[in-house]
Amino acid sequence: MIKPLLVEITVEELPAIPFLKELPNIEKKWADILEANNLLCEFNFYYTPRRLVFWHREFKVAQDDTVVEQLGAPVSIAYKDGEPTGAAIGFAKKCGVDISELSSIDKGRGEVLYFKQEVKGKESKELLNDMVNEFIKSLNFGKSMKWGSRKDSFIRPIRGLSIVLGDDLVDGELYGMKSSKSSFAHRMVSYDKFDFDFAGDYFCKLGKNGVVLYQDERRKLILDQMKKIESENSFEIIIDEDLLDEVVAITEYPTALVGNFDEEFLELPTEVIIGSMKEHQRYFEVFENGQITNKFIVVSNSYTKDFTEIIAGNEKVLRPRLADGMFFYKNDLKNGLNNEGLKKITFVEGMGSLHEKIQREAKLAQELAKSFDMTNEDIILLEKAVMMSKSDLLTDMVYEFTDLQGLMGYYYAKAAGEDEKVYTAIKEQYLPDGEDSDLPSSKFSAIVALSNKLDTIKALFSVGMIPTGSRDPFALRRAAAGIVKICIEHKLNLDIKTLVSSDIVEFFNERLFKIYSHINPSVIKAVLSTGEGDILEIDSKLNALNPIVQSSDFKEYSATFKRVANIIKDLDTSSTLAIDESLFEDEAEKQLYISYKNVISKEYVTYDEQLEALFGLKPQLDKFFEEVFVNHENEVIKTNRKNTIGNVYQAFKTIADIKEITI
Repeated sequence: MIKPLLVEITVEELPAIPFLKELPNIEKKWADILEANNLLCEFNFYYTPRRLVFWHREFKVAQDDTVVEQLGAPVSIAYKDGEPTGAAIGFAKKCGVDISELSSIDKGRGEVLYFKQEVKGKESKELLNDMVNEFIKSLNFGKSMKWGSRKDSFIRPIRGLSIVLGDDLVDGELYGMKSSKSSFAHRMVSYDKFDFDFAGDYFCKLGKNGVVLYQDERRKLILDQMKKIESENSFEIIIDEDLLDEVVAITEYPTALVGNFDEEFLELPTEVIIGSMKEHQRYFEVFENGQITNKFIVVSNSYTKDFTEIIAGNEKVLRPRLADGMFFYKNDLKNGLNNEGLKKITFVEGMGSLHEKIQREAKLAQELAKSFDMTNEDIILLEKAVMMSKSDLLTDMVYEFTDLQGLMGYYYAKAAGEDEKVYTAIKEQYLPDGEDSDLPSSKFSAIVALSNKLDTIKALFSVGMIPTGSRDPFALRRAAAGIVKICIEHKLNLDIKTLVSSDIVEFFNERLFKIYSHINPSVIKAVLSTGEGDILEIDSKLNALNPIVQSSDFKEYSATFKRVANIIKDLDTSSTLAIDESLFEDEAEKQLYISYKNVISKEYVTYDEQLEALFGLKPQLDKFFEEVFVNHENEVIKTNRKNTIGNVYQAFKTIADIKEITI
């Protein structure tokens, strides 16, 4: 038999950020508990800031009956002279029955002890309370709190529990709260609970009491209201999806409203205005004709028809935030950028101050600039950009809004009349800063960003702060991936082996398998096995070789080139392999050598062309293997023939070590 099941856990307002971090795990955790209790079925999960709700349209009122079969020791061991041994006694005890109730069965390997038992499924109402308690304790929100005289804790105090199966209330208790057919209305409707009779009654009364339970409906309400506001005012509301998720999580009855702030604050950088509104107040910014306006959107959780005071209150709260920002901004402009204070700030223990870090970065930037053929003028500007790059860490604005580091340096350097290349590079020094992040916009900015990332990796490795397992507190893996992306974007031939230690080279190589996860790993290994360290060259070789390896024809090529690798396995292919054409006896070896020399004598624009030519040696190689006996009794001829194949292998190894490729 099946009945609908409603489970509601009411709490004091859940903080949005920790809740949203755990949200992706909630349904799975409940499903795992259902499965462990043999009650798995489809369900919906709904939430507001004050409640977690599971709704099952069809829930089994009892577990299915099951048949448990247990096998024991062979009968020949379980009984001796007709008397049960310790094996039989132990098996009966394990099954919880008398030995007389045991039987035997032959599963193909002789008779063994056997016990079959029909287990009647438990009623769901006997299990649900423990299941709900297990679920709540499985949730991980980071911090938790205690309340009243309780010794256990949760992210916020639990204020109610409802477990209703069909029309029946299921006995239960959670953190001292007894299960009941009652729930909380919106706070502006009533502080008292309302009663309901069954699930349908619950959903109906919840709506009438000012609560929009379904999170998707709240999201749609907010977006629809914003569209209406846009059409009525001819401006654009910028929808930040993460902020929208937060607003959905903190409202039970959302209403989007328009607020205003003084136009004088538009003098502030756009990012400062947005930060003041978004981080502190959860407001959405408004743009008109590509420019930020002195308006904002606040999503109220109030259940009322008159929002005048709510709008005024939000405007009043925002003003001091913006006023603080204006004070910081003007004070920073007056003081200008200066890096002297960085001498007092430690970068990491053992690697000196931030001032020493930018000095290292400046030296690294100059080395890179010379290798990338930058002009002397740009090399001078690069040093200036790097030496100014961290100065905004000393400003009031970045102290208040730490995520604006680099960006405020851009504004202050621009206001001071610095070269555009300098202030743009300061803004872009941390790019890319995420999986889908923008990259530095120019080679100049790219060098500044590369210097920052390379120095950070080198410094932290030197003091043993190396990523382990999933831990990477300084985001060194992201920095390494960023270096690769920058080099590819700006076509910079950066040979990582000339700049870092061997352990960092290994770290970079490990990252390549993640960055190029769409490429056959053996292809990556084959390219890296050549000793190639130039990031741009590695990228070009991988993108040229992988399509060939993925092609349907490669199996035929693979067999031929595996034979090549087999023959030369005892050769020192890192040395020159001399060929004496006068020792050729068979036409096949002559033709192979002629074709090989023809291939290596040409210049190729791309690795695609070079690989096509090298793989084009397959017919000559096949003929060689068919008609030429490599292990000639004459050692000189034998060596000459191996060297011929070895030269072909070496030609491939300028791109990839073919013996490493597997399909």
